[in-house]
Amino acid sequence: MYSLTGDELDKLFRSPWQRAFHLELQDTYAVSGEFEPLRQFLAGEPEETTWQQGWLDLVQEITHAGKVVQRVRVVTEPHTDYTRWALSVSPRNIAAGEEIRWLPRHSIASSDLTADDYWLFDDHLAAFSVFTSTGEGAGFAVTTDPVIAAHFRSVRDRVWPVAVPHDEYVHVLHQ
Repeated sequence: MYSLTGDELDKLFRSPWQRAFHLELQDTYAVSGEFEPLRQFLAGEPEETTWQQGWLDLVQEITHAGKVVQRVRVVTEPHTDYTRWALSVSPRNIAAGEEIRWLPRHSIASSDLTADDYWLFDDHLAAFSVFTSTGEGAGFAVTTDPVIAAHFRSVRDRVWPVAVPHDEYVHVLHQ
């Protein structure tokens, strides 16, 4: 297992693979670059969006190259402020090429999930999200351990089909 942060992570996203799947399990994330945009959202102020541009450019680059980037967000209902904000910014991710689905926490057994957020590249490279004690992202612990990769694949294959595509999820919320 090895650790990746910053530019190393960008290199991983640009490396040869075809499908990247991300499972998010937290109802709130402490990402310093998101503090101000989240505050603006909660205050009803116009949101400054440059904080997200690096990720959007990377997603657009890799999806235009034919790669698939998928994300499932497992969320508690009613939503936290962070989840409501994530719902509002997700259309930019989708426009860049990312596929996002939402999975209400009450609709899946916790035993069908993992304990950690992760990325799975193709079916063999697993990257655990690492967080500091304050909840700030601290990079990724990466492994090609076949047992871990198989477990992550089985979780992905359970959650992706039952998670609700973004537009459908938002539509149901507003009915």
